[in-house]
Amino acid sequence: MPTPEDDKPADRIKDSAQQIWLAGLGAFAKMQQEGSKAFEALVKDGVGVQKKTQQAAEETLAQAQARMAGFASEFGTKAAGGWGKLENIFEERVARALEKLGMPSAQEVAALQARVEALEAQLRSKGAAGATARPAARKTAARKSPDSAKPSQRHKAGGGS
Repeated sequence: MPTPEDDKPADRIKDSAQQIWLAGLGAFAKMQQEGSKAFEALVKDGVGVQKKTQQAAEETLAQAQARMAGFASEFGTKAAGGWGKLENIFEERVARALEKLGMPSAQEVAALQARVEALEAQLRSKGAAGATARPAARKTAARKSPDSAKPSQRHKAGGGS
């Protein structure tokens, strides 16, 4: 039969197990109370982190947009320069082809046009100055015409008729 002294270690183990159980329940209850507080604190921290992350993302996006705008502008400038070079190459090749065909260049045509305009201006100025001299020239030409010369030849040949 068990003695009362033998029950003491079993009671101690039983008491100890119960205290551990109660400590666990107390920790669980405390965690429930503080857990909601901890959860709310984590939510607040998460909101703060999210705001910071959004700001950083917006700044990075703004920088990326500025860089892209710069790249686009630079590309447009380079492309325009490239088109200008391409246009010059095309014009040179067309000019060489036209020269081989015997066509005058734009400069030669412009020089010729300037000469024609200068000659027209000279003609106009001489025409205005020579308007008075022309009727006299016509009268001399009329005197020397073959029809006017015939009667005088008849007069010389005929003797005095």
